[in-house]
Amino acid sequence: MPDDEGENVTVTEPDVTVVIGAYEGMPYLVECLASVEAQTLDPARVEVVAVDDGSTDGTGEYLEEFAARAPMAVTVIRQRNSGGPSGPRNVGLARATGRYVFFLDADDRLGPEALQRMVAVADRAGTDVVLGRVEGVNRGAPKSMWHKSLDRTDVFSSHIKYTLSAQKLFRRALLERHGMRFDESLFTGEDALFTMEAYLRADGVSVVADHTCYYLVGRDDGKHVTKGGGYALRFDSARSLMRLIADLVPAGERRDLLMVRPFVVTLLPQFGPRWLKDSEEVRRHKLELAKPLMDAYWSAGVSRLLKVHERLRLHLVAAGRPDLLTDVVKFLRADKQAAALLEKGGRHLYLVYPHFRDRKAGVPDEVYRAGEREARPFLGWVEQPAGSLLRRAVRKARQALPAARDLNRDDRTAAA
Repeated sequence: MPDDEGENVTVTEPDVTVVIGAYEGMPYLVECLASVEAQTLDPARVEVVAVDDGSTDGTGEYLEEFAARAPMAVTVIRQRNSGGPSGPRNVGLARATGRYVFFLDADDRLGPEALQRMVAVADRAGTDVVLGRVEGVNRGAPKSMWHKSLDRTDVFSSHIKYTLSAQKLFRRALLERHGMRFDESLFTGEDALFTMEAYLRADGVSVVADHTCYYLVGRDDGKHVTKGGGYALRFDSARSLMRLIADLVPAGERRDLLMVRPFVVTLLPQFGPRWLKDSEEVRRHKLELAKPLMDAYWSAGVSRLLKVHERLRLHLVAAGRPDLLTDVVKFLRADKQAAALLEKGGRHLYLVYPHFRDRKAGVPDEVYRAGEREARPFLGWVEQPAGSLLRRAVRKARQALPAARDLNRDDRTAAA
């Protein structure tokens, strides 16, 4: 369009805005910004919006130094500390002008060619979200979704529900169309809520599995944001994610599939080894916090998708049985192998965790029944009707698992 002097001026929007929320980011910020500067995408097609969230360690000054020399457009915003990562991300998102937005944490770094590769696949496939392979540095990283690159998938037919961090490429039009922002009332799990909503609203998701696009860095000082917060915040996170899934996905198999994520990843760890260290008051409070979630969202459909030890613990949480739960957690903490019990001609396999067929405990047999995937490693498990092969397999299983054989003999009258 012509300017005031009649010359033609071409106005182009960047391909991608890199939003960096930074709090006490030094010295990790140095490598973070170096990884941005080293990207192979044309610097004219990249903009950086960096928000210093009240740092006192020189983070803001270093961001301004970077802005003065960087080959791409850099905007630095300095503000008082907001208390969490959501505020800086929202401020950065409000200033973004790129077709896509990528959220980069100040203590992490981009892989070589990351932006170029992710933008290319989004443009080629027309997808709204792109996941680039993540590698951990001095910390763990998600793995199950990187087996194969996918031009187009969704949250129901892949493992992407197990990576809900914000470090992904999002089409900005999607975020603006739905008014999506990070929930500033949450101090943990805010990125899970944002990313799950994006998955559910997206017109397709792409996965770049054959190239490391992001390095998730474990800080030596232990100050990584995901490590903070008390247990009550985890229940807040689970509640918000469960509510979002229930609001956007009708009841049924697809909802059950997604509910596995908050139940197993967010809620269940509160009833793992740390339960044994909790005081009676904390245990009581955890069960109080869990009760409305179990009442509203725990279902037979979700239960069937879990492993036996996961299902058993959550069943006991739902039933309000801390005494039985403690026994199960102690068993797991001791790294014991549950005996396997074959019945119904080899068609049913039960894993004998504590209180199996204990009449006083009253836990239904179905809670202990292994699903197809969990049953496969056990000798004697077959999916065909009974036959000679089946009988040989059952005999081998009983020989290999004496604990299961003895239990089968002693409880024969109670067998289903």
